[in-house]
Amino acid sequence: MALFEQPGGAPPPALAARAPHLLGHYTTPLSAVPSYEQLPGAGQNGFVGGGNGVPIPGASTSAAGQGHDRPYRFSFYSNALSATIHARSLSELPAEGQTFEDMFLGRPGSSHSTGTTPTANLTSRGASQSPENCTWWLDVLSPTDEEMKLLSKVFNIHPLTTEDIQMEETREKIELFRNYYLVCFRGFDQDPYSPTHLEPLNMYIIVFREGILSFHFRPTPHPQNVRRRIKQLKDYISVTSDWISYALIDDITDAFGPLIQGIEYEVDSIDELVLILKEAEQSDMLRRIGTCRKKVMGLLRLMGNKADVVKGLAKRCNENWRVAPTSDIGLYLSDIQDHLITMTQNLNHYEKILSRSHSNYLAQISIEMTDANNQINDVLSKLTALGTVLIPMNLVTGLWGMNVHVPGQNASGFAWFGSIIGALAAFALIAGYSTYKLMVRR
Repeated sequence: MALFEQPGGAPPPALAARAPHLLGHYTTPLSAVPSYEQLPGAGQNGFVGGGNGVPIPGASTSAAGQGHDRPYRFSFYSNALSATIHARSLSELPAEGQTFEDMFLGRPGSSHSTGTTPTANLTSRGASQSPENCTWWLDVLSPTDEEMKLLSKVFNIHPLTTEDIQMEETREKIELFRNYYLVCFRGFDQDPYSPTHLEPLNMYIIVFREGILSFHFRPTPHPQNVRRRIKQLKDYISVTSDWISYALIDDITDAFGPLIQGIEYEVDSIDELVLILKEAEQSDMLRRIGTCRKKVMGLLRLMGNKADVVKGLAKRCNENWRVAPTSDIGLYLSDIQDHLITMTQNLNHYEKILSRSHSNYLAQISIEMTDANNQINDVLSKLTALGTVLIPMNLVTGLWGMNVHVPGQNASGFAWFGSIIGALAAFALIAGYSTYKLMVRR
């Protein structure tokens, strides 16, 4: 199935006027769009270049080779369609008997079929709709090098843009080119059961006047959320490529809201409990503080450059720029910028609170250790005082414990024994009282 193939090689006037960047300077029919099974060197095991080649994302490894277990990697939306088209490869996007030109321009094609194809049926409104009122959106998950080369050739995408997408450029930015502008905006993996949860996820948005291309390399709910939003608001808004771009940026920004709200609750809980918990209940407080600070720093890293990107995009909302967003979109972008600035300020505030709570926790631990040391010192002082009393007595009694003559040993009765015991007791009382007074005076 040829992409925008034209009999005789000459582009039709409607397509040339509607989507000149799709045709560019090409006057010959484009080659067939390859599916996974048609990629050069693709084997039955889903690898390019045989069994030792590079694996194709989502390729089937079943012996049947049908590929029905592969995920849908391409999603095509158009306001001339009654539903979104989902496909596993580019060649599966058009309906039977429909060309890519018909699909992008909202035409049903010469022999439109309503069979069991994976594509959605075109509405009668799409058949009579003028190309100027048709806005399309092609979302691509994990594009291969062959697919990027083909899309770059067809849509006349600059090699720098293609390189950024293929290399998964992580820096968020806005770039204006001759026939489109590129927005690189970074979200995060929202699947809590995924091993890459909360890791950065780049969204690359190429916005033309008549449509939009979006690329990402991991599944994300943002495209589906935007399509649902379009379905709810299509009777009240004009769905343009600039609006779809804004909606994607807005949905990525809104995804940070629940996380920041959860961090706020956790920070408030830590701040209240850090100084009132008993010693036995503080065992996991340091872990809670460390985990929360790690999450805050990760979100700050994700939020770092977003406000500047949206601000730069809003500044370019001028009718004098041919490919920049229109001025109406600038109002929406300014609202996103306010949200981003507010969330960044909140995260910075939470980081300060956590830093203070961390210091308070360490101070609390230090106070408890000081109290424990004071108790130990007090016990040792009492033992020292007791030793001060007993050692002289041991010296006196030990002197007479040797083989020497003891006064009164030949006397009858217990007079001598009672006198010695009384003298030792009196010495113990006087020495203990003197030691107590000395310790109290200190």
